[in-house]
Amino acid sequence: GDWLRNPDAELLRRLIAASNGLVKLVSVAPELPGAIDFIESVGEEVTVSLAHTTADYDTAMKAFRAGARQVTHLFNAMPPFSHRAPGVVGAALDTPGCMVELICDGMHIHPAVIRATHRMFGEQLVLISDSMRCADMPDGDYELGGQPVIVKGNRATLEDGTIAGSNTNLMKCMRTAVKQMGIPLEKAVKCAAVNPAKSIGIYDKYGSITPGKVANAVLLDRETLEIKGVILKGQML
Repeated sequence: GDWLRNPDAELLRRLIAASNGLVKLVSVAPELPGAIDFIESVGEEVTVSLAHTTADYDTAMKAFRAGARQVTHLFNAMPPFSHRAPGVVGAALDTPGCMVELICDGMHIHPAVIRATHRMFGEQLVLISDSMRCADMPDGDYELGGQPVIVKGNRATLEDGTIAGSNTNLMKCMRTAVKQMGIPLEKAVKCAAVNPAKSIGIYDKYGSITPGKVANAVLLDRETLEIKGVILKGQML
């Protein structure tokens, strides 16, 4: 609680300057005091994404009209998408071009919801891992921002049993989306590479195998989708 802050455009600009422009995306709960003014102020400088929010549909629509254009881990840490209260999910669906992140680790969201969301949002889907420091580590005790985290199998939880985040990685999420959730391979790859690069404004350099872009690529076995090799800046590792 000590570290929570209301939206502050000047603080964000100091962080952008301190990072030499590496800050590309900021998450905000649009119901917080000053949030809409904040979005209007910084929307041209960074991608503003709605996250960790109790906002209803109308509040979320105000944020999108103000310049927000993404949703952080859709469905998680926000009101549900229901028939009389569509919430952030419904607002994102009513906003042309709004990108939505989806955690495909098999724990955060039911496979049927993954498939439905893919059908609803199509080209606007961004696969994410939501991974923490404990990603790919053995079972045991870890921490997240000072809070104890328990890892058991592919599940990472706080002491009260709440899902803390993910202990997987994006490649595994992409593989899970294809192998267990029925998302076509070419769609899943696009959602894990092209769309994320576009969503934070770096598609001119990353996200596809195109002349002039940074030569980063992962080579996979076509059947198993297991990693066969990694090319980093044109060099095979």
